Amino acid sequence: MKLTDNVLRSFRVAKVFRENSDKINCFDFSSNGESIISSSDDDSLVLYDCTEGKPKRTLYSKKYGVDLIRYTHAANTVVYSSNKIDDTIRYLSLHDNKYIRYFPGHNKRVTSLSMSPVDDMFISGSSDKTIRLWDLRSPNCQGLMHLQGKPVCSFDPEGLIFAAGINSEMVKLYDLRSFDKGPFATFKLQYDRTCEWTGLKFSNDGKLILLSTNGGALRVLDAFKGAVLHSFGGYNNSKCVNLEASFTPDSQFVMIGSEDGKIHVWNAENGMKVALLDGKHTGPISCLQFNPKFMTFASACSNMAFWLPTIDD
Repeated sequence: MKLTDNVLRSFRVAKVFRENSDKINCFDFSSNGESIISSSDDDSLVLYDCTEGKPKRTLYSKKYGVDLIRYTHAANTVVYSSNKIDDTIRYLSLHDNKYIRYFPGHNKRVTSLSMSPVDDMFISGSSDKTIRLWDLRSPNCQGLMHLQGKPVCSFDPEGLIFAAGINSEMVKLYDLRSFDKGPFATFKLQYDRTCEWTGLKFSNDGKLILLSTNGGALRVLDAFKGAVLHSFGGYNNSKCVNLEASFTPDSQFVMIGSEDGKIHVWNAENGMKVALLDGKHTGPISCLQFNPKFMTFASACSNMAFWLPTIDD
């Protein structure tokens, strides 16, 4: 089944889960698309089975809190940042609910966490104006970059380069093998004083970069030239919430939630709006991602919603 405008417009909420008492701040699909793990401001991690469409188990991180949760490549292990006590990143085995390793180093809140798509490397960006490069097998930081401002960062789909959005005004591209030599490309964007960049993602084909903000606009850049191809707006975000924006797996569409519980979808190539979906969320849709393998996506406020298409175009 191929994603088309009509298929996207046909998506409806199939199930809603109310496992959380507070906002879901992040979730991540496993690479095989069969499960989702979510982290919430209520200090819980909830594991969902996507094939059966139900929650499987709930774990807690009461002492440190949990944010920016990410699957690693090994089944049943995750890394996540803390939002209480300290700013250490934790590596957890879901199988026995035990920590495998800690990654200390940041001294302010971690705002970006990205797992390499190809190996055990991951990067983190923090309000302490640094990006750190890590290897799951070692607690020691493998690389440290001091920046001029607060970063958002992510690996490209091949795991060869990573991008850092700095101070909400420039994107720098680094080669993973020689990042200490500095960026090989810098794209300076028009500084937008109305909002801050809160997320950076590559499309799966590696050609586009998506910058999400805590305002009412997102931008799609050409990943090679840095030109702004589209600015998308028209969704509600008056309270400056971090709203997660995502590409669909085929790199053809961009989607974001809004504070009124609706989901806006645009064509990434021509910039046309293709769908407005009502998720009936009670709060702002803070998290939104398409399943990497199956024709379904999930959106979350304090509730988690699973969506399915109602036509097979």
